[in-house]
Amino acid sequence: MSEEADRYANPVADAEGDLARVQQKIDAARAVLVRLLQEVVVAETQVQRSQAAQMLEVNEELVMSGLRSQADAATAMIALDDATRAAELDALTQLPNRVLLRDRVNQAMASATRHGGRLALLFVDIDNFKAINDAFGHVVGDDVLRRVASCLVASTRAADTACRWGGDEFVVLLTEVSRPADAGLMADKITAALAALPGVGDLGLKLSASIGVSIFPDDGTDAVMLIAHADAAMYASKRLRPGGHAFHGRVPEGGSEAAGFVRQPPPGAAPARLPSCMELAERELHHARLREVNEQLVLAAINAQELKEAAEQAQQRQTEFMAVVAKELSNPMAPIRIATAMLGRRSTDEPLLPRVQAIVDEQVTQMSRLVENVLEVSRNKPGKTAPAGHVIDMAGVIAHAVADCRPALEERRQQLQLLLPAGAIMVDAQAAGLLQIVSNLLDNASKYTPDGGEIELQVMLGAATLTMTVSDTGIGITAQVLPDLFQPFVQDTSALGFNGVGMGIGLTAVRALVHAFGGAVIASSEGSGLGSRFVVTLPLARR
Repeated sequence: MSEEADRYANPVADAEGDLARVQQKIDAARAVLVRLLQEVVVAETQVQRSQAAQMLEVNEELVMSGLRSQADAATAMIALDDATRAAELDALTQLPNRVLLRDRVNQAMASATRHGGRLALLFVDIDNFKAINDAFGHVVGDDVLRRVASCLVASTRAADTACRWGGDEFVVLLTEVSRPADAGLMADKITAALAALPGVGDLGLKLSASIGVSIFPDDGTDAVMLIAHADAAMYASKRLRPGGHAFHGRVPEGGSEAAGFVRQPPPGAAPARLPSCMELAERELHHARLREVNEQLVLAAINAQELKEAAEQAQQRQTEFMAVVAKELSNPMAPIRIATAMLGRRSTDEPLLPRVQAIVDEQVTQMSRLVENVLEVSRNKPGKTAPAGHVIDMAGVIAHAVADCRPALEERRQQLQLLLPAGAIMVDAQAAGLLQIVSNLLDNASKYTPDGGEIELQVMLGAATLTMTVSDTGIGITAQVLPDLFQPFVQDTSALGFNGVGMGIGLTAVRALVHAFGGAVIASSEGSGLGSRFVVTLPLARR
């Protein structure tokens, strides 16, 4: 009975266990769903925050871009205003230029016509400005122009306009002139202000100006005519009395019609004839020619001064040249005198004779080379060519030059490498001149290359030219000296005292000979201590 009861009781317990497990799974699933919902909410919140941040960032960029655009627009407007003002102002004095003056004159005439008023133009020309500019220079002249401009601005009203017309000429526009005498008072004021300026130069030269006055509408009804009449009155005043002023069409005190003034007719008489535009143009052309002649005279004086200085420099260089020549020619004479004294001694030492002969031969060769260099430098004139030569084998000339330089190379333990094409190298020149070119370049390379250095002589043939390059591992050439290396007496500071002191004309002689033979020579170097390279180009002989 107990076993049967247990059998019926166990299914109930199993069912309850299954229900418990199902409930656990449901609870677990519900917990998962709750967590997922929470994550969804968090994700949605983050997305919203991200979008808000992006929107905020975009708005900030838009605002910054707008501010930058506004700043750029303001800068552009300022630049445009500056450019407009610069186009209307004189660069030296910062006064209005001709364009702006004509515009203001036209506006002032229109206003005066509407209100029945007058205006005046004062044409101001600085007296003796050319002499001041020539005596003290353009810097002082420019300063004088700026001082005069400041004086004109300070002397006139705010409604008036002071303009630099050109050169040392200024034009002042006086608006709202009630009577012509007011323009005369302004001219006197300007004259007094200029006289009060500090003197120019060491002598304290005082400034003055001649002023011509024209009145609208009495002396003209357009800007061109008014300016021309004021200009003519200024020149008439300058001829009569520099530093004064004159009105167009009036004879001042002490003046005459012959001085360039036109006398005003008495009341009721026919008006005097005004100069025509053609006459005004002829006067302006005459004045322009006078200015041109004066400029030519100044240039001629400057050229004469430059020629004088060049002649003095040439004379000084010639004196230095002869001193150097005398010193260099005296150096080989000492060994020759010693050799002569050795020959005069009584001795049975037979090997002495070849030794003395070698000393004499070596020093005579050195003297001959110095003399040849001097002659070539003295013959170095533009456009001069060498006398007609012969067809010479350049290979033989190089061999001869190498043999002459071999003792110096061996004494300094220098290695010479020759790179020559096979066969003859025929050029149309003089053998002595070619020998001097090669010898001078080899001697120059050996002299300025330290003991144990390397020298290379290479010859390459082109279609119609020969290119000879002499390079070394010596002390090099500085960039400052390189452009003038072939000029007489030019020596680099690093070369002074290196293996003795030379005349500084060996390379000058090379250039003179190469040019005379229709060739060219150039020098190059990477700098001090990096060696040098000389390239000679000569035409080959015609076959």
